[in-house]
Amino acid sequence: MKKGFKSIALLLVIMMFAALAAACSNDGGSSKVSVGIVLPTKDEPRWVQDETRFKDALKGTKYTTEILFSQGSSNKEKENVETLINKGIQVLIICPQDGAAAASAVEAAKDEGITVIAYDRLITGTDAVDYYVTFDSNDVGAKQAQYLVDNAKGSGEPLYLYAGAASDNNAFLFFEGAWKVLQPKIADGTFKIANSSEAEALKDKAELSRDEMAKIIGQVTTNWDANEAKNKAQTHLTAAAADMKGDVAILAPNDGTARSIADVFASDSAVTSYVVTGQDAEIASVQYVIDGKQSMTVFKDVRTLVKDAMGIAIAVLDGNTPETNGSYDNEKKEVQAKKTDVIVVNKDNVKKELIDSGYYKADQFKGL
Repeated sequence: MKKGFKSIALLLVIMMFAALAAACSNDGGSSKVSVGIVLPTKDEPRWVQDETRFKDALKGTKYTTEILFSQGSSNKEKENVETLINKGIQVLIICPQDGAAAASAVEAAKDEGITVIAYDRLITGTDAVDYYVTFDSNDVGAKQAQYLVDNAKGSGEPLYLYAGAASDNNAFLFFEGAWKVLQPKIADGTFKIANSSEAEALKDKAELSRDEMAKIIGQVTTNWDANEAKNKAQTHLTAAAADMKGDVAILAPNDGTARSIADVFASDSAVTSYVVTGQDAEIASVQYVIDGKQSMTVFKDVRTLVKDAMGIAIAVLDGNTPETNGSYDNEKKEVQAKKTDVIVVNKDNVKKELIDSGYYKADQFKGL
């Protein structure tokens, strides 16, 4: 009997220590990770850049973070958010794979009292977003379009339109900014649309509704995928009549798609010359700019964007009110935003903006 009591007592002691260990583990989890960061994918150079910049931004601070990648899956994204919630984060910085699909993930974080910062892409259809840190996406599109306008050759120049993913709110903002600049030049005959019947039907409208933009983007989307962009460009050039070649202008949404599209146009002997836009200042595209294969890129200094995001996060952690300089309607609320300026980079200023500024090192490129 005594032996039985001893066994029960020992079991109770073990259970008590197990409970204490679990409690300590949970407390430790919340102190371990202050800020959780979720990025869309490791398969695009842009997001690997951001990961590096976030790690650099946290050096020397008292706060810690964990960075997870969703690898193009909204389900994985939600799992990542749940993982970070379980680690006791106080602030979530998230760049959604799909702006609408991410709503449920951030609502789960909000239910736990976590401050949610949408990073680079707006999360739509929910009031669970506290702040939005972004480059001025309308301005990005406008700068891309203005570059095409400034480099137009005569009148009637074929204009090929491409866009990002229809699931990304930024793709609409980029296109909206570009259309406002391009439309007057389409209307006056400077450009003629080469690859979108929907854009052709709307060429006399200065401002497009979201549904109208969706129709155009549905025809010319690249889904931010280089291979899809390549295939679409090949299809368009194969179908193009002779008067839709020669000197051409190409609105490419970002650097990854710009390089693929440029390679396709460069390989067509009926294309005399092309001007193609990009954005993100990816290393490969910077080399393309130096080599004359890509005309320009919109440099979005990720150091500044990361600094702005971490500035909001640290203000929240310190109990202060973050500084903002704008707002965006996400269909549920006006989300307070911090907007970061962008810079056009071409062959003439690539060294000044990207090398002399310390963003990249000269030995990463040839022919500078």
